[in-house]
Amino acid sequence: MTNTAEHTARNTARIPGEMTVVVTGASGRTGSRVARAATAAGLMVRAASRTTGFDWWDGSTWADALRGADAAYLVHPSDVGAPGAAEAVGDLAREAVGLGVRRLVLLSARGEDQALPTEEALHASGADWTVVRAAWFAQNFSEGPLVAELREHGELVFPADEVREPFLDVRDIADVVVTALTAGDRYAGRTLTLSGPRLLTFGEAVAEIAGATGRPLTYRAVSTREYGEALVGFGVPPEEVTRMTEIFGTLLDGRNARLSGGVREVLGRDPRDFGDFVREEAAAGTWRA
Repeated sequence: MTNTAEHTARNTARIPGEMTVVVTGASGRTGSRVARAATAAGLMVRAASRTTGFDWWDGSTWADALRGADAAYLVHPSDVGAPGAAEAVGDLAREAVGLGVRRLVLLSARGEDQALPTEEALHASGADWTVVRAAWFAQNFSEGPLVAELREHGELVFPADEVREPFLDVRDIADVVVTALTAGDRYAGRTLTLSGPRLLTFGEAVAEIAGATGRPLTYRAVSTREYGEALVGFGVPPEEVTRMTEIFGTLLDGRNARLSGGVREVLGRDPRDFGDFVREEAAAGTWRA
C-alpha cells in the first residue's frame, strides 16, 4: 500500500457494525455510558471488567479482551494519576498495539498533574491515541460517596471552598469518546479537553440540587487536611487518603475555574447543562431521603 493510500485508509471513518470496541470499566461511571453510546452508534461492544475476566492488575487477562478488536476505551480503575497507573496503561496499550488494536482513547483528568505520566505512557505505546481530559463529573453528585452524604445527611462536606468548576455530564464524555473512536485519524494524536457550559461552586451546585428536590441540602467546605482526617476516621487506608488529598489539592486549587470547548469542537453542540442533569436526577428520586 502506498503512503497516500495508507493515510486515506486510516483517515476514513469506520462504518458502524464493522467495528469492535473494547470498553474497560464497562460497569463504571464512564464506561457504562461509553458502552451504551457505542452500542447506540451501531458498534460491537466488548465489555472488559472483572465480571468478564479482565483485570487491570493481571496482564494475563488482557489478550483475551483485546484480541480481534479494532479499538479500545481505557479508564484506569482507581485514578489516572494513581501510583502504578502509568505502568499499567503503558503496558496495556503496548499489548493492544501488538494485537492489532491501534486505536485507543484514554480518559484523563483536566488539570491533574499526576495524570501526565499516564498520558505520556500512552503516547509512547505506538498507538493511534486520543486523550480525553474531563472536568469534574456532574454524576459525582448522583453516584458514589457524595450522593450518600446528601441523601442520608442532607449535607455535603468537601474540600472545595469557593472554587468554581464547570461540571461535565458523563454522557457528553461518552459521545465524545465514541466520535473519537469512529472518526478515523481525525482525533488521533490529540488531547481533547472537555467541560460543562458554566462555572459553579460546589455550594451553588448543592443549592441547585436542593431547589430541584425541595430538600434543605447544605454544603460545608473544609480544608484538605480535615477532609483527609475524616476519611481516615471512616476507615480509608492512610496511603489512599494521602493520594486522594494530593489529587484534590491539585484539582481544587482554582486552575480548573474555566471553560473548555472540546464538547462543541467534537460534537458540534453545547455540553449538557448541570441544571438539566439535576432536574433529571431529582425526578428519578436520586437524592430522596
